[in-house]
Amino acid sequence: MTLEVLPVSGLPEIRPGDDLADLIVAAVGADGLGDGDVVAVAQKAVSKAEGRLVPEGEGKVAWVAREASRIVARRGDLVIAETRHGFVCANAGIDVSNVPRGSLSLLPEDPDASAARIAAGISERTGRKVGVVVTDTFGRPWRRGLVDVAIGCAGLPALLDLRGEPDREGRLLESTVMAIADQAAAAAGIVMAKAGGVPVAVVRGLPRPSDAPAGAARDLVRPATEDLFRSAPLYAISSRRTVRAFRDEAVPDDAVERAVAAALTAPVPHGSRHRAPPWRWTILRRGERRRRLLAAMADAWRRDLRADGFPEERIERRIERSDAILAAAPTLAIPAVSLEGADAYPDARRREAERDMFLLATGAAVQSFMLALHAQGVGSSWISSTLFCKEEAATALGLDAGWLPMGAVAAGFPAEPPPERPPVDPSPAITWL
Repeated sequence: MTLEVLPVSGLPEIRPGDDLADLIVAAVGADGLGDGDVVAVAQKAVSKAEGRLVPEGEGKVAWVAREASRIVARRGDLVIAETRHGFVCANAGIDVSNVPRGSLSLLPEDPDASAARIAAGISERTGRKVGVVVTDTFGRPWRRGLVDVAIGCAGLPALLDLRGEPDREGRLLESTVMAIADQAAAAAGIVMAKAGGVPVAVVRGLPRPSDAPAGAARDLVRPATEDLFRSAPLYAISSRRTVRAFRDEAVPDDAVERAVAAALTAPVPHGSRHRAPPWRWTILRRGERRRRLLAAMADAWRRDLRADGFPEERIERRIERSDAILAAAPTLAIPAVSLEGADAYPDARRREAERDMFLLATGAAVQSFMLALHAQGVGSSWISSTLFCKEEAATALGLDAGWLPMGAVAAGFPAEPPPERPPVDPSPAITWL
């Protein structure tokens, strides 16, 4: 097998409205392309031709905010963002290189459609069936340096699925899916010198089965459900949302166990003096024990709210609201705290402060539990109900004396993706001294 990568020189400066297929055919000549060739076109050239240059105006940061659908990570001036195309890249793909001063280059609106138009235009002018990839340089997690990838693709497979094929030893491949469009883009990137005005290259001899269907660059975007590294830790924390509607799908035991392990890392009052954290977690699947818990809580609520003079209709609305989530969630987790490790100060104020320390620490444990679920794609909602009937809930759960239930966490896979959390301005909550 021989692979050739041929730079295409002699193209003029690209202007808005230019026909890239015309310019490419003029540069390579009528006989310069063959069936099966892959033409790589730099994103900047496509953006220029499609009028995707904008005045810098308010600045690059403002344009990144407009073009990004989600901020993935941020450090100093560097912003890793997801674009509306699904690409995760620096600054939502906005760039200032090789554009007039005072301008910014945005990604094409639809790079796959751009690639398809260029491929069709070349075919009309030459009679050759070529593939086209629109390329851009992306950084990569875990590795330094930039490499060209395909953000648009037409006329060739974006992915080549080799699963089920034998390797040299006859073993069947189980997970090998090659990003062939990215490989073509990376090969072309070697000769597409950014400082040399070479925005197009031809990749010849790219191996691919003749019966492999053509794909699109959007096929390369990993779905959110498969993304194990969807957000940087800081943004993962702030992106957790309360989920109240769940799919009818059990939460795996190991996901719950990992979440409890995270909860147990919360700050412990007098931690060095404890052999174990002062928390226990009772995990309830659906069934009779959960029904008994909810019935006991409802009876206690009715008794106490009636004593407080609440109208019956309001009481039942409260119970119904709470039960709707607690009964429907595939998994219910009840955190309980023991105050046995609290110091018995003779002064009442110090005893109260000691109790507050344990309760605050429990809040941190619950938050860690919910964040760990969120990191595994599991939604959750904290419901305070058991706090109003601790004794009844403890009895229904069979907790030992001294263990106080501290609300409940309803957990399950969200019925639909929760909305992105809008930006939060922390300044009103901060006093700098």
